[in-house]
Parts: sequence; C-alpha cells; structure tokens
Amino acid sequence: MIDRTHEFPVSWQCRILDICRSSYYYQAVLMDQRDVDMMRAIDEIHLQYPFYGSRKVRDELRDRGYQVGRGHVRTVM
Repeated sequence: MIDRTHEFPVSWQCRILDICRSSYYYQAVLMDQRDVDMMRAIDEIHLQYPFYGSRKVRDELRDRGYQVGRGHVRTVM
C-alpha cells in the first residue's frame, strides 16, 4: 500500500489512503502478562458486580492478591 521508496512522500500517500501518518508509523507493543491476568480478573469482577467503579474493583483485586493502584485499574479497565 504505502511505499517509502515511491516518488510521493509518505504524508501524501497517507492522505490519499485516508489514514493518519501516526497510524502508518505505529508499532504494536505486547501487553505485560500481569496486565492480561488483571484484565481477566476485572472481567470476572465486572460480571459479578457490574456497578463497581475503579475504587471497588481495586479493592476486589487487592483481596485477590494483586498489588495495584486505582490509576492502573482505570487504565486497564
């Protein structure tokens, strides 16, 4: 699709294809296994208590042995 060796700059090629240049240069980063496990636990908590916010979810995670703060819970949620 986008060719860096083409005579048109990458910015023009992105504009023609209607994608952002940042999307073209983006490289995915693998998630930490701890966060993946925490997401699974958050899903279980949410299914059991769908009305819980980040503070209550944090407390539930701490009861399950996770050492996590509210900000990180919000990010993962």
